[in-house]
Amino acid sequence: MTCSESTPSPLLLLMRVNALTLWRRLKAVSEQSRLLTAVTFSFVAGYLVLAYWLFYMGLRFISRFPGLGTPLTERLMFLLFAFLFVLLLISNLIISYTNLFRNRETSFLLTMPVPSGTIFQWKFLESTLLASWAFVFLIAPLLGAYGNTRGVDWHFYPVTVVLVGMFIGLPAVIGSFCAVNLARYMDRRLFQVLAVFSLTAIILGAAIWFRPEAIPEESTETRVLSVLDKMLSRTRFAEFPFIPSYWLTSSVLQWANGAVLAAGFFMLVLLSHVAFFGMLAFTQMGNLFYDAASTVQSRASVFARWKWFHRREQRQREAVYGVGLADRFVAQLRWLGPDVRALVVKDFRMFWRDTTQWAQSLMLFGLLAVYIFNLRHFSQQLSNPFWTHLVSFLNLGACSLNLATLTTRFVYPQFSLEGKRLWVVGMAPLGLVQVVKVKYWLANVTALIVTLGLILTSCYMLDMTLSRTVFFVFAVAAMTMTLTGLAVGLGALYPNFKEENPSKIVSGFGGTFCLVLSFLYILGSVVLLASATPWMQPESGTFLRTFICVGGFVVLSVLLGWVPLRLGLKRVKTFEM
Repeated sequence: MTCSESTPSPLLLLMRVNALTLWRRLKAVSEQSRLLTAVTFSFVAGYLVLAYWLFYMGLRFISRFPGLGTPLTERLMFLLFAFLFVLLLISNLIISYTNLFRNRETSFLLTMPVPSGTIFQWKFLESTLLASWAFVFLIAPLLGAYGNTRGVDWHFYPVTVVLVGMFIGLPAVIGSFCAVNLARYMDRRLFQVLAVFSLTAIILGAAIWFRPEAIPEESTETRVLSVLDKMLSRTRFAEFPFIPSYWLTSSVLQWANGAVLAAGFFMLVLLSHVAFFGMLAFTQMGNLFYDAASTVQSRASVFARWKWFHRREQRQREAVYGVGLADRFVAQLRWLGPDVRALVVKDFRMFWRDTTQWAQSLMLFGLLAVYIFNLRHFSQQLSNPFWTHLVSFLNLGACSLNLATLTTRFVYPQFSLEGKRLWVVGMAPLGLVQVVKVKYWLANVTALIVTLGLILTSCYMLDMTLSRTVFFVFAVAAMTMTLTGLAVGLGALYPNFKEENPSKIVSGFGGTFCLVLSFLYILGSVVLLASATPWMQPESGTFLRTFICVGGFVVLSVLLGWVPLRLGLKRVKTFEM
């Protein structure tokens, strides 16, 4: 046997080494704290069961409408997979860019005798897994509930697993291709400008496009199907036959209906596209990736062709320190010490220079903008006090879940992102304890600006009274301080200085535990606050019940906000660098 026959391929070696590393990390985490591991797995299992039950009840409720259940369910399925395809594409773009051009392992492998095609193949597989696991985690309960409501045979479930596995390949290929070309032809600043303008245009376009049409009252009594079709006319784009989400949805629906041949046709269409473009990515993208990586490391700014940019660079070289926009803004906060202002400017610049972080925040804010734009049209249909009360607290839950996403994704990894440079900050007169406090208040103020603006806008869209608006403002302010304290405290208790990718830091044990506690806190808080208000049934709202529920909310907020923050500060105070 020759040496080439006995030596495995570099791609298989990379996959084996990373699989072993991941397995050992999981074992280490389970050995450190079995209680926290059990809580995490219990939360995951509880989410799957709860999501399945909610999807099942919702689909069964829709199916009870004679003549409307089936077309409405199908349209919702087409819409869901169309939007998820877009989100998968954006997620793959961001994560592929990070893994290919802002990753220490990639930089190390480029210096090794490893083919550039193999490096791209491995990072492509890793990016696909990181970007798609949440998609699979979300739709698994939905497909299970849909199959149960339709009474499908057992082979429906393995077929859907195969379909979803093929489907996630297309946005992965497109996202990696776009990431390589963006890195090759755009620098960071031009990409930032184009991303902001593009997102603004998409939000405005979506707000105009999805504006519902007014239906005359006399039309609601007859021809229900035609009225429903007119109301959903803006959603017909999801049934465009040349988008991958249409092939996936059609395969699932046709297989559930027993039309195996029609489902097989769409499966083959999806398979052919995945096989063709996947083969191109695996065999032809290596050289393009290497050229893009070389360009990223060697090019100057794209604005270097203009004279104003040269004059700006000349002024910064002549000055001892360049004074930027962030410096001038923070300098107006004269009640803060100079060391605190310097730390605030440093954190702001680090966030802005990390394209992956602010790009994900832009995507999240774009989804929130679409949600806000549609609240006014939704509130016009509410006339029953029960539904008004329910929707108001569902809106509080939506705002809080958005807050939990922000704190877990962006606040939790802040302490770990200091990395090997932590000793520089720790040896400064400011001290690590004060650094963590500054990070907490900076994150708290930033989160309050976002959440208070969101809750005020949503309350205005829902036409709430002043008393209800004030109640929700105080509630979301308390929840903001709690979730921020939880994220900062757990970030200091479970730091990860070996990783520079925020997504991987959040995916660790501490980030998962922070997300679990955040969701449990939001669920408990919304239930307690809803039980404390007597708006739905004023005669049943006693002072004792209100006092107990509000007191329980305060105690829960202190336990999950103040206690982790104090433990984190205590850990940082005795931290050895």
